Amino acid sequence: MSWVYLIIAGVGEVFGVMGINKVNQKKSVLSFTWLIGGFLFSFLFLTLAMEDLPMGTAYAVWTGIGTAGSAVSGMVFYGESADWRRIVFISMIIAAAVGLKLIT
Repeated sequence: MSWVYLIIAGVGEVFGVMGINKVNQKKSVLSFTWLIGGFLFSFLFLTLAMEDLPMGTAYAVWTGIGTAGSAVSGMVFYGESADWRRIVFISMIIAAAVGLKLIT
């Protein structure tokens, strides 16, 4: 169940980062709610995941999901570059997270 919590925490991290972008675009209550809610959700589930998973593994996977997810959401929702090299490196982040899951 800890790995499920960790994936949920990573998704919350992506929503928090998207909230940062929303605040940069337009400062409103909804934007700040999105930002704060995403990060609170993320930290809550990261805390639950770290009850069973080693800290280093949980943190590495959480940041990997957040980094890769934020980059992909930037490409999909905000028109950021989808250069093939960028996709290769995002794939490497995901492969590293999967590798940590396999050895933990």
